[in-house]
Amino acid sequence: MILILPYCAALNPTLFSTVWYTTSSMKQGIHPNWHQDCKVTCSCGNVFLIGSTFEELQVDICNKCHPFFTGEMKFVDRQGRVDKFMKKLEKAKVHQASGTNKMKTKKTSDDPQKSYKQILRDKQTQIATPAA
Repeated sequence: MILILPYCAALNPTLFSTVWYTTSSMKQGIHPNWHQDCKVTCSCGNVFLIGSTFEELQVDICNKCHPFFTGEMKFVDRQGRVDKFMKKLEKAKVHQASGTNKMKTKKTSDDPQKSYKQILRDKQTQIATPAA
């Protein structure tokens, strides 16, 4: 509802109580129905009423069971992500405790490290000399 005041009412507040006009600013037929008594049911069992465009709502968490309000340390998991992570973490701990390592250690050779230049020179000499 929009309140449209005549120019004189805007200048003189005493006229505001006696003279005013109202018009509706919302378009008709495009807005959803508003339910003042929408029943919200939480997975913890808490039920309360709010205003909404839906008649009933199902929620996973509310102010009665949210960790911020309760002070408890718990994970809110809807799609199994926390469980999946915990399983991965357990596997990693078991793997680490067993001492097996997927990374292969570098092969240590007794030969001293050669530069690229030296390796090329050796290859050229092998090519130049005929194999016996």
